[in-house]
Amino acid sequence: MKLITGGARSGKSTFAESLMKDFDEVCYIATARTSDDDEMNERIAKHRARRPDHWHTLEGDRNLATKLPIVDAVLLDCVTVLISNYLYDAGEKLGEESLQKVEDDVKAELKELCDVCERENRELVLVTNEVGSGIVPMHPLSRAFRDIQGRVNQFSASSAEEVYLVVSGIPVKIK
Repeated sequence: MKLITGGARSGKSTFAESLMKDFDEVCYIATARTSDDDEMNERIAKHRARRPDHWHTLEGDRNLATKLPIVDAVLLDCVTVLISNYLYDAGEKLGEESLQKVEDDVKAELKELCDVCERENRELVLVTNEVGSGIVPMHPLSRAFRDIQGRVNQFSASSAEEVYLVVSGIPVKIK
């Protein structure tokens, strides 16, 4: 598994997509949900337009490993949105126990996907955001999100064969 991390608009997705060029059959797992947010829907449309027509697309954030088509490689974009979806679905009044459940569920989802890809000899690339380099968020839920994101990134990086930090469109191999 390869983990691609970096800040917003750093070129993570473009770099991750370039790693798929040598594979015939690719499944792109899109975790972003369409909504009434025009800016987010525009981002989704740009990502869709950039992908080759022959790639399979799986849109979702639950039970991903059980829904994979038979492919050579899998690209999940992105872990950050996956975490956001789990937090959103958990509701607004999140306590310590429910926050831990969100983190555990996300880690379990990613582990299952990694295990299936490894067992079936499929290349797996995960795209995620590096959110811990900025200021400490003022809102408790924002801080919880940042902390979960950091721990999920550590969890993913620990089992990754390669980890890249993308800065200003330049991928830097850090593992």
